Amino acid sequence: MRLDKFTDYALRVLMTLAVRAPARVPTSEIAALHGLSEHHLSKVATQLANEGFAASERGRKGGITLARPAEQIRIGDVVRAMKRNDPVVECFGIDKSCLILPACGLRDPLAEAQEAFFATLDRYTLADVTRSRRALAALLDA
Repeated sequence: MRLDKFTDYALRVLMTLAVRAPARVPTSEIAALHGLSEHHLSKVATQLANEGFAASERGRKGGITLARPAEQIRIGDVVRAMKRNDPVVECFGIDKSCLILPACGLRDPLAEAQEAFFATLDRYTLADVTRSRRALAALLDA
């Protein structure tokens, strides 16, 4: 399994918010910290807010915060939400044009592997992956 940039950025945003909690952090600041496009990161932040992982406030003192405690945010849930339209293989999505699809034996093993991937991520929360809070804070304050 490979995470796309959108999902990678979403996890970075959430980790930054967990380290900075309960502060509200502007997306421009997060983008600068990670050397990412502010425009792209704004889309990530919007999706995180839409999915209920982050809360967003516009305006001069705006920014984003975690919508709930880090202990309640499962990494598997985040990855599922961000990768919703990104199937493992084309035939899992809307493209059913594969010639061997009717007799293919790969669909079940690939589906099982994908679920095992998510099951592993489901065992971890945002709090788990930010336990090195001091070290992360030092890196994110740079």
